[in-house]
Amino acid sequence: MTTATDTTYNGWPNYATWRVNIEVFDGLDVREYFNGEVPEAYDAAQWAREHAQEVVYNSLDDTGGGVAEGWALAFLQEVEWHAIARHLVEYAADCAQSEAA
Repeated sequence: MTTATDTTYNGWPNYATWRVNIEVFDGLDVREYFNGEVPEAYDAAQWAREHAQEVVYNSLDDTGGGVAEGWALAFLQEVEWHAIARHLVEYAADCAQSEAA
């Protein structure tokens, strides 16, 4: 008999998604990158992936990342980008609603 295993981490789809959200996106209002508008989830997911990769590349020194870069990029492959996108869109919508009030 097989039982379902909960693979979520702190309410996120997995550890990688939680960790990237906390370290790269926590408190970020994605509207700053979309001309002040709340983006569609698909667009936010694409942007989030590119932004996180840019953070990895920018953290490397001039000699390149070698093994560390490979590990970081492999870790990013485990991220559920649409989960982060939903969070970014919800946060941006909440911020917009608060500002309108």
